[in-house]
Amino acid sequence: MKTSLLISTYNWPEALELVLLSAMNQSEQPDEILIADDGSSEETKNLIETFKKKLIVPIHHFWHEDKGFRKSIILNKAIAAAMGDYIIQVDGDCIMHKDFVRDHKALAQPNVYLFGSRVNIQKEFLPKLFASQKIKFNFFDKGIKKRTRNLRVPALSSLYKTTAQVSDKMRGCNVSFWKKDVIAVNGYNEEFEGWGREDSELIIRMMHNGVLGRRLRYRGIVYHIWHKVKDQSRFEINDTLQEKAIAEKSKWCEKGIDKYL
Repeated sequence: MKTSLLISTYNWPEALELVLLSAMNQSEQPDEILIADDGSSEETKNLIETFKKKLIVPIHHFWHEDKGFRKSIILNKAIAAAMGDYIIQVDGDCIMHKDFVRDHKALAQPNVYLFGSRVNIQKEFLPKLFASQKIKFNFFDKGIKKRTRNLRVPALSSLYKTTAQVSDKMRGCNVSFWKKDVIAVNGYNEEFEGWGREDSELIIRMMHNGVLGRRLRYRGIVYHIWHKVKDQSRFEINDTLQEKAIAEKSKWCEKGIDKYL
């Protein structure tokens, strides 16, 4: 099984640097790193070029012009080009625990996607976080909340079983799936513009197509860096698109990944 670590980003190189440092620190490396960039400036490109020289695995940078939040499009382009059979997806503001990739790989199974939660790094800790470039956290560290999510206990993780029910705990910042399962439903729906629902709507179509979900608790840990709430002006429109997918038991979207394959 070949794995692709997919990182989405937009104009926050300070956060992306910590994410890439945590990629370097993985106990088990992916076969490649894909960066899906929704229109960042030259500073992000330069940062990625620097890390291409530091990391032992290849990094591929996918970029398009900044025309607002078009994350679905750039994710589709990156997934279409992925060499891995299995894709582990994380946001560019989520620092990975050193065993993050290992945990997703260890629990990967056919016809199943995995979804994990996140430990939250608090706003007041950010100056120290960036100054020290901290990428390792323990249970008692200051500056984090939801700290029980920072417990890595593989024996407890095994208690979580597969389900055919969509979980409200699913977040696109910590999810993994088989490339073929994403392609089977035509990937992310590019009708989604603006923040919200693009990740969960994809998962809903995958589950309509027979893919099961499994919660990755006590393993696959990420640390989410605080940021201001994104523009949610299109959330209601996106929510309506998701509700339509649920009502119609959709397995396919018309504007998807097929054009890049």
